[in-house]
Amino acid sequence: MSEVARKFIVGLAVFLAAGGLIGWLYGQPLIGLLIAALAALGWQVRQLLSFDRALRTGDFENFRYGEGIWQALFSRFRYEHEKATRRKQDYRQLLREVRKSTNAMPDGAVILNEENEIIACNRAAKKLAGLKRKKDRGQRVDNILRDPALMRLLNSEVTDTNVEIASPLANGRWLNCRVVPYGADQKLLLLRDVTERIRLSKMRRDFVANASHELRSPLTVITGYLDALSDDEQVPQGWAKPVAQMRTQSQRMLHILGELLELSRLESTDKTESEEPVDVGQLLEETRQAFEGHADVARIDIRKESSARLKGSAAELETVIVNLLSNAIRFTPSDGEIVLTWRADSDGADLIVSDTGEGIDPEFIPRLTERFFRIDKGRSREQGGTGLGLAIVKHVLARHEAELMITSEPGKGSVFRCHFPGSRVIAAPVAALS
Repeated sequence: MSEVARKFIVGLAVFLAAGGLIGWLYGQPLIGLLIAALAALGWQVRQLLSFDRALRTGDFENFRYGEGIWQALFSRFRYEHEKATRRKQDYRQLLREVRKSTNAMPDGAVILNEENEIIACNRAAKKLAGLKRKKDRGQRVDNILRDPALMRLLNSEVTDTNVEIASPLANGRWLNCRVVPYGADQKLLLLRDVTERIRLSKMRRDFVANASHELRSPLTVITGYLDALSDDEQVPQGWAKPVAQMRTQSQRMLHILGELLELSRLESTDKTESEEPVDVGQLLEETRQAFEGHADVARIDIRKESSARLKGSAAELETVIVNLLSNAIRFTPSDGEIVLTWRADSDGADLIVSDTGEGIDPEFIPRLTERFFRIDKGRSREQGGTGLGLAIVKHVLARHEAELMITSEPGKGSVFRCHFPGSRVIAAPVAALS
């Protein structure tokens, strides 16, 4: 028991005793005691009513007449109230500073709850996507930014990816969208204007496509003449080797131009040209047969663990298999082994090309899908590599909503795994499974 409470109890007892004593002097001790009790109660009620008035009005400045335990209660409450008020003011000031800083950001920032409803946004979000802080509060962001790619990103648990969508303002802007976990069951949607980058990327693609197309025609003519010279017995003996080298390099240039044009075609759209059931197992068998007749080719095995088909473009999927198998053959000795695997389950499907070749240093794996990237440039050039095959694979897989995962160990081999989502897998008929 505190000292204040002890004094209160003692004072109350003395007051009641005094009332009883005065009543005893007049021959009515109980009445004196009752009057003293009523007086003490009235005083307590007065303090309580004063406390209530202060709570309703917020006026604690005139709250100085309390005594004893009430004085201690009032003082404590006032202290806590003032502390809470200062804390609230600090929070408001901090909120104003945060709002100023977010409004100064060139990127849009949108705070979402777990239902993807808008809690708040900055000025850049209004400029980039037309969001309004007050009007759109409580609205689902995917009702305003209507894009399937963004919807998939919002519903995904992966936080290290981003998508690019067209601005709903129809002003030609393109936005890069990224979702970051924020607070308790909240998300932070970041919007960045990437219009200029996309414009420059389109200019680059158009230039490469046009240049490749213009170069292809004269190069085809040159290659034709070189083919004729290679078969002409009247060519001087000293010219035979230079003509053969020119013929090889011109054919290689034609191959590079063909792959550049293919890349430009793939980059021009995010969707496949056809959506048909593709027998991936049959594609694997046909590709193996095409490569097995070549000299110094490692043993190629096929593991068909599923009869499921894949929804997509057969020509583009064949390109993926050819490029992955070509890479495996290029870096696997003739006494090695290459395994082509096709499997599917409830989580999706996997097309896997594994080999027992030279392997790849882990530091180079993130760059393998870059254009013209080669680990050993001199050797890859001698073996016919262009550095474009895996870039084509990456774009084809993106058009099929798939991803490429690479694992490798130097000296032991590599595994290239193409994972397709379950939405693209077509279950095999019952007859095929029996």
